Amino acid sequence: MTALEPPRIVLADANVLYSRVLRDYLLYAADEEVISVTWSPEILREMTEHLVENVAGFTHESGERLVTAMNRAFPYAETTPSDEARAAVAEAAIPDEDDRHVLAAAVAAEATVLCTSNVRDFPEEVTTPLGVHVMTPDALLARLVRQFPTTMHRVHATSVARLRGASDDSTIAALGRAGAPRTAALVCELVQARSTSTSRPPP
Repeated sequence: MTALEPPRIVLADANVLYSRVLRDYLLYAADEEVISVTWSPEILREMTEHLVENVAGFTHESGERLVTAMNRAFPYAETTPSDEARAAVAEAAIPDEDDRHVLAAAVAAEATVLCTSNVRDFPEEVTTPLGVHVMTPDALLARLVRQFPTTMHRVHATSVARLRGASDDSTIAALGRAGAPRTAALVCELVQARSTSTSRPPP
């Protein structure tokens, strides 16, 4: 896969949506229409369960509000795998049976990309015949930054603006901590280039 050509339908796995900064970048990129994002009810349940288990102060009510906000912002994003989609992956040789529903959701959504932190759980010999390309969030976001630098600078700026107390530096650092160091480095270059161009005196 040399480029993300339309339609860039990205199924986001729970381990990606779990991260506030990765989730923000994906959703704001979708808002800018450089990708279309999709998920399933089961993926959202997994995301919520892990947030409740691991994030202090995050409750089931917090999860309900987050899911409602996501589905309201992207009313066509949620995909429930059909019987046909489940049947299409029923015999797929994947390492973890618990991930079969994710693959079924990707097939049901006609996703071209499955964005997950656990790429080893989705072997290429299984996903390629299904027309699904598996990418880490770092690989996907880094590619989007390279392909759409101006748009992705806006995505970054929105991410900073909508998180109380955030700054360019703190958001870039959060990307690195979330397992997206290449994206963090590229966004840092974008921010520095924009800062240099805006501070340069007029001719």
